[in-house]
Amino acid sequence: MKFNIIFDNVKFDHSLQNLWGFSCYIDELKMLFDTGSNGRVLLKNSKKMGIDFKEIKYVFISHPHWDHIGGIDTVIEENPNITMFVPSSLSKHLIKDLKGLVKKVVVIDDKFQEILPNIFSSGIMQPIDEQSMAIKTEKGLIIITGCGHAGIVNIQNRFKKFLKEPIYYTIGGFHLLRSSDKEITETIQNIDTKFISATHCTGEKAIKMIKTYFGDKFIPIGLGAVVELEQF
Repeated sequence: MKFNIIFDNVKFDHSLQNLWGFSCYIDELKMLFDTGSNGRVLLKNSKKMGIDFKEIKYVFISHPHWDHIGGIDTVIEENPNITMFVPSSLSKHLIKDLKGLVKKVVVIDDKFQEILPNIFSSGIMQPIDEQSMAIKTEKGLIIITGCGHAGIVNIQNRFKKFLKEPIYYTIGGFHLLRSSDKEITETIQNIDTKFISATHCTGEKAIKMIKTYFGDKFIPIGLGAVVELEQF
């Protein structure tokens, strides 16, 4: 399974344009997870990475903050034949508009649910009604977060509660940018995963601390990074 970071404020491939936000394209699922803050930049980066928006089947939106939904219009302009999984915290007017623009819109409330075979939404979690995603694989769960405002440990625990599976890989933003060293340390010590990649709103300090704690189980990512799970 391949994860392509096509929008991120963390630099990795310096030939791409980085802005604040996050978006990841998952090849095998033909799914775009979040859309970054700027559609033109999202599209330009995607083309440079060899990703064709016409192939997208699904778009998963974690939460309604501007840096995760800014590219929606561009994605739809390139390919309206998509199914979108959006949190109910998204503007009701935007949800109504999207229903007239794409193939299908699935609105996610606070219930844990299977949205596609072996693909699950946590349901929206507090404090800002954000959903995260888990993919069930033979090696264990893959958890993907946009910002992880609810806390990465809480998100992991929610998936473990319902799916009763070990966590193989965790990737995304963990919202530790403004956390103290003590808070970061406590979070890291309670993260349950075999491999991990942290970016976006995790913050440079927290990313370094996660890297130190997990050692060779830490997979560095940023804009332009491609993670293939078969490699580890």
